[in-house]
Amino acid sequence: MAGSTTGNKQEVKHPYVGMWVTKDGYIRHELLPDGRYDEARGNRQSAYQGRYAVDGDHIEYVDDTGFTADGDFKGDVLYHAGMVLYRENAQ
Repeated sequence: MAGSTTGNKQEVKHPYVGMWVTKDGYIRHELLPDGRYDEARGNRQSAYQGRYAVDGDHIEYVDDTGFTADGDFKGDVLYHAGMVLYRENAQ
């Protein structure tokens, strides 16, 4: 994962940082610039949190409990664990 160090935080450099949401808005998946993610489901904020790494158009996740998942970006669409998420301002 490419990045630059600023203090103790490393910022990742890829075009996918930001909010990704399902078409119905139920799942909101925010990729943060420090390599962490925060996923909300329905009214449950921060339902899942963890870290991620992007290699090209592929993303690997490890949540804070150790669960792993992956996905692939195709333009402004993220295919992740059987879900389809869209860049928030591109729906």
